[in-house]
Amino acid sequence: MVDNAQISDSFSQLESVGDGRLEADVTIERFADQGRCVAHIDGRVVFVRFALPGEKVRVRIDEPHNRRDRFWTAEVTKVYEESPYRVEPSWLLAGPLAWGGGVGGADLTHVSLEGQLLWKRMSIEEQLKRIGKVEDPSVPVLRVPEDEGAQGLHWRTRVEFIADDLGYVSMRRRESHDRVRVKEMPLASEQVLAVADELGLFTRRFEPGAHIRITAPEPREGQSPVLESGNWAMIVNRELAEGHEYVRERVVLADGKAYEYSVLASGFWQMHRMAPQVLVRDVVKQVQDFAVKNGVLSENGTIWDLYSGSGLFTMPLASRFVPRGQVLAIEGAEQAVSSAMKNAKRNNISNVTEVAGDVLQSLRHVKNNFPELAKPDVVVLDPPRAGAGKKVVEQIVRAKAPVVVYVSCDPASLARDIAVFRENGYALSFIHAHDIYPMTHHVETVAVLTKAC
Repeated sequence: MVDNAQISDSFSQLESVGDGRLEADVTIERFADQGRCVAHIDGRVVFVRFALPGEKVRVRIDEPHNRRDRFWTAEVTKVYEESPYRVEPSWLLAGPLAWGGGVGGADLTHVSLEGQLLWKRMSIEEQLKRIGKVEDPSVPVLRVPEDEGAQGLHWRTRVEFIADDLGYVSMRRRESHDRVRVKEMPLASEQVLAVADELGLFTRRFEPGAHIRITAPEPREGQSPVLESGNWAMIVNRELAEGHEYVRERVVLADGKAYEYSVLASGFWQMHRMAPQVLVRDVVKQVQDFAVKNGVLSENGTIWDLYSGSGLFTMPLASRFVPRGQVLAIEGAEQAVSSAMKNAKRNNISNVTEVAGDVLQSLRHVKNNFPELAKPDVVVLDPPRAGAGKKVVEQIVRAKAPVVVYVSCDPASLARDIAVFRENGYALSFIHAHDIYPMTHHVETVAVLTKAC
């Protein structure tokens, strides 16, 4: 992979190539966010895709760009001196444009699994230091045990495509309107691939421009494969085409207690085949360690579950920790709330108050609408990528919740919210992350904030 061409001493000098694009040889300095690394050209910061720190590479500047811009973005076209963490891309179609890739979906496909964990750890720690003002953070990133041996592949329980001009499933290539036919999907779980094979997905023809989604949850112990159980769906243009409108998921806690979920196949659910179980077990452990063991939470206590979705955390929180208390679950998507209510009923859980509405507005009216639930002992929140935001955090602070368990899919927004908590007397008592998005820069973090006495 290393190009043995003589490396010029005049790195970072821009050159115009045949198509009018600008290229330069640069030295990669450090990790950045969004799967990119930092280099400099003529004193300007350049965020480079498909690079690794310490490498000497040739990059092509993205269009459009302007010489007055504070920073540029670029992509590797050649590698002269490679990092020890560089590997052959496991999915070339998702790699650099210059190597025949460009469809996205696996922006760390060129990085070893060890290197991916390091990248994610350093990314989280950098955001905590720079944005969260946390001194010397240490954030272990844990690989999902069931992923061992899979080489970072076969974890997605949901895949989405668009039909190309001939009707074949495809993905859009970056910097163009081209739709690249897809004949394989290495990140798809074995269950999704079984459904795709049954449907002839990669040779089947759809209406050009159609949006196609395949969903197939991972069977747990004692459950049949999805083709036998029928627990899968193909959605075309948001309408059920084959399979079932709702798919079933089971989460089993460490003590063997199981919860059954039914979720809309076209809606949101954790994507990694083991993520629902991994995250529920983690949240349960943090509530046990920081709230129950410290005497903060009793069986008749109150828990808030914010951005509660279809009830992934709600049901274990309600049945395990506050069987004589209440969980207030707030979610903005009405369909998800409907699923959550059905899931609670299915699992014989009745101590949940479900609220369909904007989280901030709902919290502002908790005292009036649910005065008995206005003082939570524990708050669990799992906001979207943008984070909870200052105003939601301030509502939690005003409620004086002693323990907050924060589940985040974006280190930057997590760091911003942690900064607000810390400004209001909370300490970051625990944090680690789960690598539930292998081959991508995404990572899921679980943090615990406790109110100083």
